[in-house]
Amino acid sequence: MEQKNYLKILWVVAFIAFAAVSCWATAESLHLLLPTWPVAMCWIVTVGFFIIASLGTKMIVDSLNQNIYMEKRGLHLIGGIVILLIFWLVCSMPTNTHTFFYRTLISDKVTTDISTTRGYLGQIKNNTNNKNQASVKVNELKNSVDVLLGELEAEIKNEANPGFGPKSKDILRRMATILGVDKIEPLTFKGTSKQDRDKLCDAYRTKIYILADSKAQNIMKNVLSPNPDNLKEAKRDDDNLVLMKKYIEEGRIDLNDAEDIQGVCDKLNTGYNTIKKNKDFVNFSSKTDEATYTADNPVTKVKRMIDVFKVWEDFIKGEYAGHGFAFWIIISILVDVAAFMFFDLAFKKEDY
Repeated sequence: MEQKNYLKILWVVAFIAFAAVSCWATAESLHLLLPTWPVAMCWIVTVGFFIIASLGTKMIVDSLNQNIYMEKRGLHLIGGIVILLIFWLVCSMPTNTHTFFYRTLISDKVTTDISTTRGYLGQIKNNTNNKNQASVKVNELKNSVDVLLGELEAEIKNEANPGFGPKSKDILRRMATILGVDKIEPLTFKGTSKQDRDKLCDAYRTKIYILADSKAQNIMKNVLSPNPDNLKEAKRDDDNLVLMKKYIEEGRIDLNDAEDIQGVCDKLNTGYNTIKKNKDFVNFSSKTDEATYTADNPVTKVKRMIDVFKVWEDFIKGEYAGHGFAFWIIISILVDVAAFMFFDLAFKKEDY
């Protein structure tokens, strides 16, 4: 009898130990999801739910134990299963997995989110996207001009029909369209000797390059820029994220603290909204990023990490493949199953 009492004490201690780990993980997840709730309230809800789930497992075990007397075994079995599904499978296991996974990935997720957001804010501040687009247009202009100049020189130097003729005039008309001018007047220089034709080609090349350079300068000059207020917002948001990154590195912000991580989310969210407002000045690196930053109500990647429902939603969509999410599901199940086993051993019925 004394040995049995010692074993019961051991089972109770083991139950408390594993239950404490499970309840801590659930309370952490709830506090991340509901930062306005006091920590104590999260713990009260968590402990209450876990005890109810433990009683549900005991109802299942007792209903299957033929060595004890029990009325309405079937109802006890069904009731235990329903309780276990509601208070463990819906609450404890998902939140435990969330906390374990969150703590392994949050640092990298915050670093990536800050870096990506700062990159897009930088494009707005420096108007990188429109300047790059303008540079592309200038290069396209120069390439088109060089192609037509090649045609013009080939036509002028054509031995079968040397000199400047009707076909050369047509090339100049096409060139005028590309350069955005009404007309390119033909040169008055005449001559069909090889030397004369070379001089004529050089003269046209010089004239057309002058027009092309003027067109290129106009393209770069007329680059659209964000309005001054938006530029100030982009600079402010970028500076805030720089400061946030510094505080994280110095340990002044704890990414596992619900209030601290909420502050990080708020700064990132402000940056997201500024990017959305100035999306025409941003070249997104992927369609996914474009959809995320320009959504009706943008949700930051870090914000999704602190929400247990969104983390599971993303896992089901396959977004966490290779990040060990399944491993933490198994760990969560094992911790809870161990606690339930010790609970059943500590409080099992032995009399028929």
